[in-house]
Amino acid sequence: MHEPVSMGWRQASFFIHVYVTIEETMMERQYNQMNPLNAPLYEAIKKHLASAPRSFHVPGHHYGQAMKLYPKEITDDLQAVMKLDVTELSSTDDLHDPQGAIKEAQQLAAETYGSEQTFFLIGGSTAGNMALVLAHCNAGDVLIVQRNVHKSIIHAMMLAGARAVFVQPEVDIQSGIATIPSLNNVEEALQRYPYAKAVMLSTPNYYGMGVRLHQYVRLVHAYSIPLLVDEAHGAHYGLHSELPEGALAAGVDGVVQSTHKTLPAMTMGAMLHIQGKYINGRAVKRILSIIQSSSPSYPIMISLDLTRAMIDAYGAQLFEQAIRTANNIRNRISRSVPEFGIVNAESGGDGCRYLDPLRIVLWDRTGTRSGYRLQQELEHYGCYTEMADPRHVVLLIGVASTDSDADALIHACQTIARTKVTDRANFQTNPASFPCGLPVSEPIVFVLGSDHSQDRSETIPLAEAEGRVCDEMIIPYPPGIPILYPGERIGPEVMTTIVQLAEHGAKFQTASDSTLQTIRVVQGS
Repeated sequence: MHEPVSMGWRQASFFIHVYVTIEETMMERQYNQMNPLNAPLYEAIKKHLASAPRSFHVPGHHYGQAMKLYPKEITDDLQAVMKLDVTELSSTDDLHDPQGAIKEAQQLAAETYGSEQTFFLIGGSTAGNMALVLAHCNAGDVLIVQRNVHKSIIHAMMLAGARAVFVQPEVDIQSGIATIPSLNNVEEALQRYPYAKAVMLSTPNYYGMGVRLHQYVRLVHAYSIPLLVDEAHGAHYGLHSELPEGALAAGVDGVVQSTHKTLPAMTMGAMLHIQGKYINGRAVKRILSIIQSSSPSYPIMISLDLTRAMIDAYGAQLFEQAIRTANNIRNRISRSVPEFGIVNAESGGDGCRYLDPLRIVLWDRTGTRSGYRLQQELEHYGCYTEMADPRHVVLLIGVASTDSDADALIHACQTIARTKVTDRANFQTNPASFPCGLPVSEPIVFVLGSDHSQDRSETIPLAEAEGRVCDEMIIPYPPGIPILYPGERIGPEVMTTIVQLAEHGAKFQTASDSTLQTIRVVQGS
C-alpha cells in the first residue's frame, strides 16, 4: 500500500521545485543557454538580494533571517521562499502603481496571452471576478449571469448592489453536469434586459467542460456591452494544439484565469486580461487597487512572472508530458479497469462543446461507489484528487505530472475495483442540482449581510425544509457554486441532493450550519 503524501510545510516551496525540475528537463532537451527564462520581476528581486540589503522595513522575517529561530527542518523548507518575500521598494516596484519590473512582467503576460492589458492577481480569480463586476455595475444595474457561477461573482453583486438576471445552464447529456447557458437563452435575456451592463459566463466548468465563445461574443457586442468570462480553470488554454482555445482568442472582453490551478504558479496567483472598446479598463484598475492587498505577495507575483516566462521559453513543449500522462491514464483505465468510466463531453449540434484533455472525470460504472467514496479510497493509496461530487471524482493533470504518477493512480484504481463493497452508493440525482427555474429569471437583488431581517427567518432541521423558501446561500465547496440562493424554494430534487451531500460530509460555505443539519428558511414560507 502506498503511503499518503506528506502535506506539511513543504508545500510552501513546491513551486520552486516545479520550476527547477521543468527548467532542468527542458534545458537538457533543447537549450544550451544559461538562463532561457525572461522573468523581469524575478530578476529584479534576485538583483536586489545580491546587493546584500539590510532590512529596516516589512515584512518582519527580514528576507527569511527570522526563520533561523525555527527548527532546522522548517527553516530549510521556508527560507528560500522567504528570501523572495519582499515589499514595495525602489528596486522591487509596486503592484498598484507599476513602473518597473512588475509593469514589464504584466506587459509580457499580455503579449503571451494576446490581451491589451493584463493584471497580476494575488487574491486568486476571486479578486478578478469581483473587479470585473464592480467595475461595470453600480447599485440597481442589471448583470446577466449564468445560474451556476462561482460565489465570488455573487458576492461582488452584493457589494455593488446590482441585480442578477440568471440564465439557466445547459446540462451535459451523458454526465448530468451543468455547463453554460445556450446562446438562445442568453439572447432572450438580452432582448428582455437590453439595458444590462454586461453578460458574465463561466467556462470551462470545474469538470473541464466548456463552450467555444465566438458566437456569444458577437451576440453580446451587438448590444454594445462587454462579455466577461470566469475562465479560472483555463489558464493553460490556447497554449498547445491539443488544448482548447482560450476565451481571449474568441474576443471576450474581460477574462479571469487562475494561473495557480492549471499552471505552476503559487496558490492565489491569477491573472485578469482585458481587451476591446467595451471594457472599462480604468475602472478595473481602480477597483483592483481597492480590493487587493496594499501589501501584495511578491512570491506569488514572482511565480506568475516565472510561469509566463516558462510558457514563452518552452512553448507547446511545456505541455507535452502532461498530455501524454493524461492519455496514458485514460487508455489504461479503459483497458484494465472496466469498472470505472471516464466522462466525455456530449457534443452539441454546432460542435461547440469540448472537454479539457488535462482533466479526468472518473466514476464507478457499477454504481457501487459514490464519488466521495471513490475519492476517499484513492486517498488511501496516496492519490489525492481535486474534488468529488455524488457521482464523480475530478483529477487534474499538470505540467509536472509523470508516468510514475500515472502508474500509482492505475494501481490504486485496479486495487479499488477488485475490492468488494457491501453497501452500494445511492446517488440518483443530478450532481449539480439546483432549482430549475425559467430559462431567464426576473432581476434578483442579493443584500449584503443578512439576507432578510432576523424576524423573517427561522432555523429548522434540514429534513423539514422541502417546500420552504431558503433564506441563505447554500454553497458546497468545492466547487464553490451556490445550489440555493436566498428566496429560492427548496424543491424535491435539490432537497435530495443537499441531504446526500450532507450525509457524505460535504461542507457548505456561508451556510449558518456548515454541516447543514439545519437550514435557515423564510418564516411562513
